[in-house]
Amino acid sequence: MSTIAIFGAAGNMGTRVSRTLAAAGGHELLYVEATEAGIEKLRARGHEPTPADVACGRADVVVLALPDILIGRVARQIVPLLLPGTLVMTLDPAAAAAGRLPERPDISYFVTHPAHPPVFNDETAMEARRDFFGSGLAKQAIVSALMQGPDEDYARGEQIASEMFGPVLRSHRVTVEQMAILEPVLSETVAATCLSVIREALDEAAARGIPYEAARDFLMGHLNIELAILFNEIDWNFSAGAQQAIAEAKKVLFKDDWKRVFDEKEWAASVWRISGGDAG
Repeated sequence: MSTIAIFGAAGNMGTRVSRTLAAAGGHELLYVEATEAGIEKLRARGHEPTPADVACGRADVVVLALPDILIGRVARQIVPLLLPGTLVMTLDPAAAAAGRLPERPDISYFVTHPAHPPVFNDETAMEARRDFFGSGLAKQAIVSALMQGPDEDYARGEQIASEMFGPVLRSHRVTVEQMAILEPVLSETVAATCLSVIREALDEAAARGIPYEAARDFLMGHLNIELAILFNEIDWNFSAGAQQAIAEAKKVLFKDDWKRVFDEKEWAASVWRISGGDAG
C-alpha cells in the first residue's frame, strides 16, 4: 500500500485526484493544505489535514496538485524533507521543463498529464459524451514522463496516474521536453489560439447580421466534418474551392515562420513564464 501525500488537496485538481485515488483504494491518503480556507474545505469534506512536514516524513509518493506558479516554491520547501526513494509527481510539465524541481538524486520525479476525452470517441452514455474534461465518465489518454529515478518508478507513477485520470484510453510515455511541446505549444499556443480565432470569427459573422444560432449551427457542423477530414477519420478531402480558400487564407492569417513556437528557445521561455518567471 502506498502512502500518498496530496499537496493542494482542496484545490480543483487536488479535489479531483483525492476523489479518484480514494475510489481506487489501496492507498493511505494524506491531505495537505497551506491556507486556512483550504484546511476548512478539507474538514468540511471529512478529511483531517496533515501538516506538510509530517506528510513529507511519511509519504512514499507526493502529488503536487498545485498551480504551476507555486510548484517550484513548494518543491524547494518540501523536497529536502522527503524520505529517500519518494516518488514526486507533478500534473503538468511546466515546472519540470523550466527546471523548477530541486536536485536530489535519491528521489524520483514523475510528470503526468491527461489528454482529456477526444473529439472522436465511442462513448454511448450521454453523461460520458458530455464529460469534456475527463472527470471519470469518459475514457481519455494520458501522457507521462519519468524525469528522474529508476525505471521501475515509471510503472509506479503510471499506475497512480491511471487511477487519478481513469478510465484510461491509452497511456503514452514521453520525455519532459516532449510533454512541454504537447502543452503548452501544441494544445494551447497553437490549438487554443486558433480555436479562439474561430470563436472570434463566429462573433464577427453574427456582428455582420447573420443570426447567431444560424452561424453557430453552420460552424459546428462544418468543424465536425473538417476535423474528420483533416485527422483521417473519413476517406474524404476538401473540395477544390475549399482548398483554394485555405491556401489563400493562410497567407493572411499566419506568419511564414509561425512554426518557430516549437523551437526549444520559444517553449522554454513559455514554460518559464507559466511557472512563475523570475519569481517562480
